[in-house]
Amino acid sequence: MNKTISDFQNIFFIGVAGTGMSAIAQYLSGIGKNISGSDRYFLPDTYNETKEKLEAENIQCFLQDGAGITDATDLVVVSTAVEDTVFEVQKAKQLNIPIIKRSELLAMIAKSKRTIAVGGTSGKSTTSAMLFSILEYAGLQPSIISGAGLVSIIKEGKIGNAKVGAGEWLVIEADESDGSIVQYHPEVGLLLNIDKDHQEIDELMSIFGTFKANTQKLFVVNQSSQLAKQLSADIQHDFSTDENSTAGYIATDFHQEGLSIQFNIQHSTFNIDTVGKHNMENALAASCVANQLGVNLDTCAAALKTYEGIYRRHQVLGNKNGVWVIDDYAHNPAKCAASIAACQYIAPKVVAWFQPHGYGPTRFLRTDFVKEIAAVLRPGDEIWMSEIFYAGGTAVKDISANDLITDIKALGKNAFFVEDRNAFFTAARPHLTGNCVLLLMGARDPGLEVFGKQVWEQL
Repeated sequence: MNKTISDFQNIFFIGVAGTGMSAIAQYLSGIGKNISGSDRYFLPDTYNETKEKLEAENIQCFLQDGAGITDATDLVVVSTAVEDTVFEVQKAKQLNIPIIKRSELLAMIAKSKRTIAVGGTSGKSTTSAMLFSILEYAGLQPSIISGAGLVSIIKEGKIGNAKVGAGEWLVIEADESDGSIVQYHPEVGLLLNIDKDHQEIDELMSIFGTFKANTQKLFVVNQSSQLAKQLSADIQHDFSTDENSTAGYIATDFHQEGLSIQFNIQHSTFNIDTVGKHNMENALAASCVANQLGVNLDTCAAALKTYEGIYRRHQVLGNKNGVWVIDDYAHNPAKCAASIAACQYIAPKVVAWFQPHGYGPTRFLRTDFVKEIAAVLRPGDEIWMSEIFYAGGTAVKDISANDLITDIKALGKNAFFVEDRNAFFTAARPHLTGNCVLLLMGARDPGLEVFGKQVWEQL
């Protein structure tokens, strides 16, 4: 479809409540489009917070019964999870309305702005949020389309994953999991890292190679990532956490005290209310790009001093009876290991719980999960898992989270399986000694937010 975003005015989203879909819907409404959508989670006479917030952004919400798609609709957008057999898709086809994927629409939007696309297998949401925060603090009035809610935007009563600014820059996440990253042609491309996640390494290298080739002006990579640095365009544009690197931007002197980190970039000192070396790396990436767009590093540091984080990314639920409860979106081997490591600075014991998602992905990453998690656990730390989250559809259920736990246990680590997550807290409670962290990890399951709150209330 060789169309631009200006060719469409009345756009309908099937699955509008999804994180990726709702972000684009809000952005388009913010630039004056007539946006509507449906979702299977919108039920008759049932309150839905996402629906309420979308409607507050002038997005009309419908039950998923086809009523929202009419002759006036000039474009229908679907996520990868929406199949052709869905009634609304069939209705759109009968009315000869163009149907495109979410990623195609985002690529169309990206062409309409000076776009910074943030790619990599870990850290995209956090780095996008940090970069947006820096550009906003610097007065550049950027826009953002994110995969997670920024706390600063959520505080405005919004979902938090999108905002329209008056400036010319747009920050987006470029997702490699479905290969859609190859559709974007950003002015600035940022590659954070490459780790085995949804695809094999060779496939990821090819995808990110295309991302590099499609970047129009500035391509920035993490020289600390052994695979990402192979795609460097100019090391002086890059960043690293290795003091011996010759990258243009280097972070040094990392220190974590409780729930805050401190480090230096060049001669600027950064203090951020977040945890972990991986977040130093994310902040370094954001500052590296912002500086090359004209924002000085002291301004970057001042902006990130007020950074409030993003939803379910090391979100601190609180401390009760000497136990810190932290909720995190970590869901691949590298992210889980980094999340556990970040909590080790907070207390002498970490009790981590993880719910894998998808039988295929868990089977694909089994060895990596076992290796990465086992390697990071200290003698007193523990890893707990509940059964794999199943979102429906066809799947071969020939693996269990207990298989991963058995493998980790065989390596001499403290590992436990509780099939039903609702039984987790009761089982784990005797293990929650004073001065420890209870880390909850998982993604894709919309019930994880409620689960985290339930665990906090039970403590």
